[in-house]
Amino acid sequence: MHSTIAHLDRKVMFFHAPNSRSAGTLALLEELNADYELHLINFKTGEQRQPAYRAINPMGKVPAIRHGDALVAEQPAVFIYLADLFPEAGLAPAMGDPLRGPYLRWLVYYGSCLEPAMIDRSLKRDPATPSASPYGTWDDVLNTINAQLAQGPYLLGERFTAADVLWGIALDRVTAFKLVPETPQIRAYVDRVLARPAMRRAAAKDADWAAEQAALA
Repeated sequence: MHSTIAHLDRKVMFFHAPNSRSAGTLALLEELNADYELHLINFKTGEQRQPAYRAINPMGKVPAIRHGDALVAEQPAVFIYLADLFPEAGLAPAMGDPLRGPYLRWLVYYGSCLEPAMIDRSLKRDPATPSASPYGTWDDVLNTINAQLAQGPYLLGERFTAADVLWGIALDRVTAFKLVPETPQIRAYVDRVLARPAMRRAAAKDADWAAEQAALA
């Protein structure tokens, strides 16, 4: 969508649960300076499992967004859609840009490699055979991440993109829960991303919404 289209034409409805993985989408919307309508989902009351929300996402997960007639779920798809919807923000390399491929790779890598590797490791399961494993080995995944971050300051070098919004928040959470070792490269990267003004705004909003839901409970 071209950036000359009126901002109102790009208003999205954002389905979000405080203290969940959709915090990344909240941060991305703030980075994009996007116009969005918030629809809070209360996980404490099981709202995500009710028919109304399952009509949005049958998996009962957040994030999800609605933009006009388009309904988008699954975190990488939401990130790709939103960053392309607001090209003037510069958070998505355009088609034809040599960085477009690495950008898409890193948006997908978290869910396709790191998450299954973390699940296997936390459950003390051996990975599948190399021909069947979606990620190879735990060391493969960690070494790939740390090698990329060592080239910094961001995943694509000097350019900050939507992929960094995803990874900055995700790595902060998984290292806090000791699911991923906090290497110096990871810690420096997370601190760099979370220090951005938009990231701070998103964190403050999410904390307020979480407090509101806790008070209702």
